[in-house]
Amino acid sequence: MCGIFGIITSEERLLGPTLIEAGRMLSYRGYDSVGCATISQEGEIDLRKDAGKVETVAEKYNFAEMTGKRGILQLRWATFGAPSQVNSQPHLDSDGDLVGAHNGNVVNNVELRKEFISEGMTVRSENDGESCIHAVERYVDRGFNMVEAIRKAAGDLEGDFSFVIGKDDEDVLYAIKKGSGLVAGYAEEATVVSSDLPSLLPLTRRIVRVEDGEIVIMTPDKIELRSVADGGVIEREIEEITETMEAVKKGNFAHFMLKEIHEQPKVAEELLHLLDNSEDVDQIVARMKTADHVYLVGCGTSYHACLLGSVYFGRLAGKATIPAVATQFMAQYGPTLGPNDVGIFVSQSGETKDVLNAIELAEQKGIGVLGLVNVVGSTLMRVSTHHIPLGCGYEISVPATKTFTNQVLSFLYLALRMGGHDTNILYELPELMKQTIEATDGQAAELAKALVDVPDLYQLGYGLTYPVALEGSLKLKEITYQHCEGILSTEFKHGPLSAVEEGYPVVFVAGQEDVDLIVSGINEATCRGGRAIVVGTEDARLRANGDDFLTIPKVDSPEIEALLIVIPLQLLSYHLALGRGYDPDFPRNLSKTLTVD
Repeated sequence: MCGIFGIITSEERLLGPTLIEAGRMLSYRGYDSVGCATISQEGEIDLRKDAGKVETVAEKYNFAEMTGKRGILQLRWATFGAPSQVNSQPHLDSDGDLVGAHNGNVVNNVELRKEFISEGMTVRSENDGESCIHAVERYVDRGFNMVEAIRKAAGDLEGDFSFVIGKDDEDVLYAIKKGSGLVAGYAEEATVVSSDLPSLLPLTRRIVRVEDGEIVIMTPDKIELRSVADGGVIEREIEEITETMEAVKKGNFAHFMLKEIHEQPKVAEELLHLLDNSEDVDQIVARMKTADHVYLVGCGTSYHACLLGSVYFGRLAGKATIPAVATQFMAQYGPTLGPNDVGIFVSQSGETKDVLNAIELAEQKGIGVLGLVNVVGSTLMRVSTHHIPLGCGYEISVPATKTFTNQVLSFLYLALRMGGHDTNILYELPELMKQTIEATDGQAAELAKALVDVPDLYQLGYGLTYPVALEGSLKLKEITYQHCEGILSTEFKHGPLSAVEEGYPVVFVAGQEDVDLIVSGINEATCRGGRAIVVGTEDARLRANGDDFLTIPKVDSPEIEALLIVIPLQLLSYHLALGRGYDPDFPRNLSKTLTVD
């Protein structure tokens, strides 16, 4: 959940601006606190931190003036301990000769703090990042060198985490990976390490991927990997990154979310080319065809993609598939899993903790693990027998947009292939997406003005559009903080209809196959004074019965139509967030990459 960054240079220099920029590059992950530490040539540690945003805290504590040979930055998303200065990271050990910061979740934090206090250590916070530092301190104080101390500390820390740490009298920076992201790189007269690749790209294109169970030993001109298990040296080739930084810049757009909505046609087209040339597609289809049970597993937005994918497989391939939220998959289906079952696990980051937990169970049960994932080199990609990379590039904004549509497109492509249909029909999709954005952006902005002060509303869908209604509802909740419930339209009269009164808004996500049913639902709301907002293809019956309309271009395929309808819902959420005075890229209390339970 948190973001960490470390740098060690060949000579002492101004590190503050580099650390601040790394913080900005990591801020899309979501955070509530920020801190920096530098270590001088003489081993003096300068630590500055507090709750708040990068710019605010950096200005308050003058991060820009910080100098040293080694530097550590951390953005914290609170799990253990409320957001505060004392709980912010980095942390010092008892004597102030070790400093470090972590990403992830040390689940035995409370027990460890009690141990450290009983052993006479100075424990200053409630934060599990501090426990990582004291766990190393424990073994340094017993005479072990840093590598051995980190190896032993890893055995005391339960959960998934990575951390970076430095000792005042060593010209070395260390890091370790266990379940959370970590990548290192060679910069100019320096080496760097981070929880996420984007923060390294302004400094280097030469990176070293770090695997679970590995320690990174960094000097200014060398990156060495050691095994946590036996301490042995691990050889790993340097990888040259060719992606441009444009993917992590807003360009001419006011927000990353808007930029990423507009990128959907382009990334959809790129994904289609990728799928057409992927050897994994046939392998995945063949494995699904012969499986006893097929599970589609994800969380949040990814789960909604799974739900729509399940409808696709039933309609186009005659294959029953079971969509499941990752944690419920474990509880509900875990006892019944068998070796001839298959799971397609879906995650934007490839590091979603709930999904990785579900995969761990799946592996124990011997079922096939397949993946849909956006981040190349992520844990989900590595553990999948076969996988489809979503090809979206970096998605910076916390609310998912282009990764959702490419997840859905992947499922639609697989269903068409499994059912023996021509996938070339999908090549009209990018242009239709572009037309949909152009046609509905202004409509959504106008409708948002009418809904800006509404505290509560519903989004209803049926069949293909039910998962879309759920996703549209989630987008509203994420970034507008309005209460919005997505629901199956036929279930509305079984209870939620009681909420409708004069002017109460109900959004009907209308598929062209279901117009008669939707018209009935509209009138259930409007005859009670409700305001019916219709999102779908232009239709005289819907136009006659609804109050407001967001119209998408006409398309023959109901399956493609369902994918297009999510776009005006994304835009409506975006414009509502702006109208209500909120930053859609960084909704409160949320994070882009959920690496904790």
